[in-house]
Amino acid sequence: MAEFNNPQQEPGMERKLLVVFALTFLVIMLFQPLLKKYGPQPPAKPESSLAPPVQNQAQLPSQTPTQLPTAPSASAKKKTPASAPLQAATESETVIENDVYRIVFTNRGARVRSWVLKKYTDDKGGPLELVNSAAAEKFGYPLTLWTYDETLGNQLNSALYVATSTGATAPAEIKFAYADAGGSLSVEKTFKFDRDSYVVAVRTAVEVNGAQVTAFPMWPAGFGDNTTGPQYATGQIMYQYDNKVERLAIKKISGGGTLPGPFHWAGVSDQYFAAVFVPQDPQNAAMVTLRNAIEIPHSSSDAHNKQMDKVDVLGAAVGSLRGATDARLYVGPKALSDLQAVTVPGITGAEPDLRAVVDFGWLGIIARPLFLWLKWMHGYIHNWGWAILLQTLVINLALLPLRITQMKSMLKMQRVQPQIKAIQEKYKKYTLRDPRKAEMNQEVSALYKKEGVNPAGGCLPLLIQMPFLFAYYRMLNVAMDLRHAPWLWVHDLSAPDPWHILPVAIIVTMLVMQRMTPQAGMDPAQQKMMNIMMPGMLGIMSWNLPSGLGLYWSAGQLIGIVQQAVMNRTSLGREMREMMEKRARKKEK
Repeated sequence: MAEFNNPQQEPGMERKLLVVFALTFLVIMLFQPLLKKYGPQPPAKPESSLAPPVQNQAQLPSQTPTQLPTAPSASAKKKTPASAPLQAATESETVIENDVYRIVFTNRGARVRSWVLKKYTDDKGGPLELVNSAAAEKFGYPLTLWTYDETLGNQLNSALYVATSTGATAPAEIKFAYADAGGSLSVEKTFKFDRDSYVVAVRTAVEVNGAQVTAFPMWPAGFGDNTTGPQYATGQIMYQYDNKVERLAIKKISGGGTLPGPFHWAGVSDQYFAAVFVPQDPQNAAMVTLRNAIEIPHSSSDAHNKQMDKVDVLGAAVGSLRGATDARLYVGPKALSDLQAVTVPGITGAEPDLRAVVDFGWLGIIARPLFLWLKWMHGYIHNWGWAILLQTLVINLALLPLRITQMKSMLKMQRVQPQIKAIQEKYKKYTLRDPRKAEMNQEVSALYKKEGVNPAGGCLPLLIQMPFLFAYYRMLNVAMDLRHAPWLWVHDLSAPDPWHILPVAIIVTMLVMQRMTPQAGMDPAQQKMMNIMMPGMLGIMSWNLPSGLGLYWSAGQLIGIVQQAVMNRTSLGREMREMMEKRARKKEK
């Protein structure tokens, strides 16, 4: 089975990007002593040791679903007298529409055949169908019922219900009812629809021999916007109670496992869409996690391609463990404006709505304000690409003082290099275990203090800028508004650049930037190697990043080139270049 990674979760592109930048930082700090050993050997160089970097592997919290007993939610009562069956003679469909969706119900199983979002399109530009027909045919259509008795579940989801509707245009209500010939089984399913909301009110009740049994409405088979392996890999189960939000990746989900509540909301999502149940009784709510596998074509572009990939399809059934289920169901985009409009009463310690469905990650404190700011700019510019460019300009101007501080720190380090080398030469005859070796560190520290040098001053500005890059990456991965957003030749800013112009621009601008920026304390031959290795390594990582991130990154590098060119003409920049050229001439002699 082919393994596809979710770009929003571990192991994903965000972790790879973080590792690359962490290694980049280590290379910057440790590259000079490394090349002293393996690179060009200047005369009478003291030996230096290089400690291997330590990699810190973050661990996601794991949760093992528990299995509840397969018993009815109430003890059985005496069997009621036989009543007339309540069944439809033929299969029929009912269409409900409002401003944002068009839903097609069938009375067979009282389930949904089609759920089209009117404001969104699929990857081919057609209407966006959220029902994954291939998976639903195997594992169930939306709003079918989950029961712990498989035979009962099959009967509930295949019976012909009697449908009564108050109208086809929302606000509307549709009711489905069914009773078997013996009167031992009766089912009622009621759905209510608003005029301009993605929320549907759901009430289901199942009685066997007069006793309520556990039967959860479900969204069982993923979403119709998934057509490729990586898109299926973005699926996850999520839930919230008060301020605690849990997100379970595919590998942590067992099919048919039960997660007991309480839940203020729970459901399933992919990268851009979600089906979330909001129970009216959070304390008695539970969720059954559904995980199944289907095969999809390896490449959608080749109609005759016989190679197939097996992918996981996620679903969720949410309901009450005590009697009938009464809940609201949000089926729609993971857009903040729409999610914040859905109130969730009873939440303490967090916002009382569905905004937590959007996962801004561990840098959400930066990513979310960045997105809100970007959206505000878009309200004036009306193009997401140009809004990203404007935001990039403002961010780089705000970080300009850090760039100046970095140059000053590098200059100070360059000035004290001869004195540091003299101290190292003085103590080079002692081994690392010799107590007198500690005196060398004390002398170096005293020199730094005297000259006002901070050894980490040159790297600190870089470390401050890195979170913005990570936050931008996360923001573009979850920003629903950037889905299918065009800019010049780019048709979708949330997808990789189809012509790879932006990744090439990242490599080129980084090469220019490396060449223009003086590297304090680094041998010219070493600097040449860094000028090639660093842009190449980061360029490879950016090859398949979202176009919006590539636009932000390359534009930031271009702005940095302009800033560096201006700074190189200042007295500070000229002094640094003179020192570098003087050092280069000494090496040539």
